[in-house]
Amino acid sequence: MQKNMRSRRSKMDEESGYAADFFGAIPEGFVAKALSLTSPRDACRLSLVCSFFRSAAEWDDVWESFLPPEYRRITEEDGGRSLSFRSKKQLYLRLCDHPIIIDGGNKSFNLDKHTGKKCYMLAARDLSIVWGDTPRYWRWVSLPESRFKEVAELISVCWLEVHGRICTSMLSPNTVYVAFMVFKTTSETHGFDNQPTEVSMGINGLESQTHTVFLDPEGGGARRRYPVVTRRGLGMLLRGREPNPNLTRSPNPVTVSSNDKVPKQREDGWVEIELGEYLVKGGEGELVMSMKEVKGRNWKGGLVIQGIEVRPKPSIS
Repeated sequence: MQKNMRSRRSKMDEESGYAADFFGAIPEGFVAKALSLTSPRDACRLSLVCSFFRSAAEWDDVWESFLPPEYRRITEEDGGRSLSFRSKKQLYLRLCDHPIIIDGGNKSFNLDKHTGKKCYMLAARDLSIVWGDTPRYWRWVSLPESRFKEVAELISVCWLEVHGRICTSMLSPNTVYVAFMVFKTTSETHGFDNQPTEVSMGINGLESQTHTVFLDPEGGGARRRYPVVTRRGLGMLLRGREPNPNLTRSPNPVTVSSNDKVPKQREDGWVEIELGEYLVKGGEGELVMSMKEVKGRNWKGGLVIQGIEVRPKPSIS
């Protein structure tokens, strides 16, 4: 048995020597070029194969190929801080983990760590919010946990409608993008457990896919919800003043399907609700995302909107 084990070790050492000689005969730049044709995830995986691959995976040429062509112009809006990194790999990781504020503070930019695809968040100020400039219904405040200077806080409306737009030329081509409304609730949140909210995503001027979500922080599932009594139905009682949200409920509960989409917690402390997805081929035009609840007409308030994030749909690997 010991003889067989020595024979196996000898064979393994021999094969290892052949592998070392094989890789030693290949220029490292050749391997770096091959790695640049893969993806950031694959480059990291291949770097674990051996020290030769690990060294090639550190080349600037590899990581610059994963950066978008316009990365220099974008990073200039960061005051050039992102260009001070010693290697392109460090710059890449910086752009993945620390979004850059661009477009005069109206957008943020970062990269998807696994693919290098471009991601954007449109600030609340960059969105079209119905009654957003009316202090009676919305107010603009600063929060330390927001990446933008201002967020939109909903005081109370019976017509909620928010739209965001981004040119597909800004996004990575041949990529399925998903849009999310990023927001928070407060102790004053009310009215969102009463009505489904319509969300959509599609090219401006063309048909978009619409579905419904629920914005209440408790989630959907089998929880029971209450239909609303509309403002019109309350008649003379509410004329000249805003209704008490507690008066807009009916004692007849409604059961919500477990398939309904509800907000999900984010790592940054905010929550997000999916608005839709779209396959960006390149050059389609303007991508429009919307969220609205205008059918129930019940009064609702207490949402704080940071913006709409557009990022690649995760691939199954």
